[in-house]
Amino acid sequence: MAASAPPPAEPPPPPAAAAAATNPPASTAPTEDGEVEEGATPPRTSALGTANWGTATLVGVFAGLLYGGSKEASASVSKDAEVMLKMGSTTDKREQYRLMRDAMEKRFIRVAKGSLVGGVRLGMFTATFFGIQNLLIEKRGVHDVFNIAGAGSATAAAFGLILPGSPMWRARNVLVGSALGAGVCFPLGWIQLKLAEKANLEMASSKPTDLVEEQGNQSGVGAAIERLGRSLKK
Repeated sequence: MAASAPPPAEPPPPPAAAAAATNPPASTAPTEDGEVEEGATPPRTSALGTANWGTATLVGVFAGLLYGGSKEASASVSKDAEVMLKMGSTTDKREQYRLMRDAMEKRFIRVAKGSLVGGVRLGMFTATFFGIQNLLIEKRGVHDVFNIAGAGSATAAAFGLILPGSPMWRARNVLVGSALGAGVCFPLGWIQLKLAEKANLEMASSKPTDLVEEQGNQSGVGAAIERLGRSLKK
């Protein structure tokens, strides 16, 4: 009887598959405790006390719209009084109607123009301030009160530079705006960071209590479901 032939040899695995088998890729999925496993890339988080650039700009635009419109509306009260005096001095109904219509049109134009100008100005100021602040955070790698003071100083200096006037007047505005922006933003930034730290500490201390309450609620709901299931089986 002839000897049986040996089985054919299996082909060697490709290099990529062998490398993947010997060195499996690190998992980036978080564990049950919310911690990232070893070898995973940690998620990028924003610095403490910072605001989103787009959100802050939109808030500044809407605040400027409200401020500019309300300012023009309050300033037009004296002009409305003048129109009322003119209407009282004439007995023609058509003339009174024309005066009232012209006053309403001019008031609407003034309020709309004031709202647009206020929204653009405050929106540009907010966008510049938070843009410079985020740039300083990116370059320095830390967010502290000096970033806020530097952003306020640079923003005030930039707006002082674009104001109309002679070069000497603009230079004076730049110096005054830089000093004033730093002096105002330094204490405000310190207060903001302290409030943010306090809020984060309170949130961290309240998490265990919230988890215990949630587990208690889940256990209560589970017990109610079990009782309902036993009653249905009966």
